[in-house]
Amino acid sequence: MKKVAVIGAGTMGNGIAHVFAQAGFSVALIDVSQAQLDKAIGTISRNMDRQVSKGALTEEQKGASLANIRTFTEMTGGLEGVELVVEAATENVDLKLQIFRQLDAAAPAGCILATNTSSISITRIAAVTARPELVIGMHFMNPVPVMKLVEIINGYATKAEVTEQIVALSKQLGKVPCVVNDYPGFIANRILMPMINEAIYSLYEGVAGVEEIDTVMKLGMAHPMGPLQLADFIGLDVCLSILRVLYDGFGNPKYAPCPLLVNMVTAKKLGAKSGEGFYTYTPGSKELVVSAGFRK
Repeated sequence: MKKVAVIGAGTMGNGIAHVFAQAGFSVALIDVSQAQLDKAIGTISRNMDRQVSKGALTEEQKGASLANIRTFTEMTGGLEGVELVVEAATENVDLKLQIFRQLDAAAPAGCILATNTSSISITRIAAVTARPELVIGMHFMNPVPVMKLVEIINGYATKAEVTEQIVALSKQLGKVPCVVNDYPGFIANRILMPMINEAIYSLYEGVAGVEEIDTVMKLGMAHPMGPLQLADFIGLDVCLSILRVLYDGFGNPKYAPCPLLVNMVTAKKLGAKSGEGFYTYTPGSKELVVSAGFRK
């Protein structure tokens, strides 16, 4: 496998393109917005500069990696000859189903179609294609160039040979693959999101403040980041979306999103990307300033 395409040039998409290009793959990065594509290439270049400064990459390797990436604003040209597509669009089920219908029609026969979804059913996505046996989940963690895990999710019809190929490919990228089955939230978010939700409930019910909750989890449980700050970095809208997938999928009230989370998303307090969530942030960065004020 030498040629891959990445759909979506946002945070996850540019990170996925980065690691494939650095591993020597020819990468077609596809997004409807040329401005977003240009921004993505700038982000990849800056992230590679950090690697160069740390001695993890040479200037020559950086140049060769960037040369491996071509950008496209439509699928037609970008999918020519590719053996794998990784979709990394917004975590919206209707959008993903639309993209996979288009991919199924445009991608070469035999091309594996992977999704970076963090919670949406692989089986449901595969069902809109004529190649469900070639559809699989390939859930990278953010930031992609740094985080080692790739959660690989088998759909109901995914062939064992496809799983084996994606496991081997993940190792080739320097990642650690973990294979799981297709149930709501998979493993990463089935465990993480209820913890974040419980932290929000603890705040909502006045058990402790933002910094106290995060400090307990960092110092008491050896978490590198507290659950409320992590929620801000993931995006509170994304957290809410995943919790709703869990709640709808299992019908269990333990997955019901905290009303405080719902209110914050409604008020567009989405975390680091909006400048305010459980904390406030320096504009244009994820640098934490102070705890945010709350209204229940």
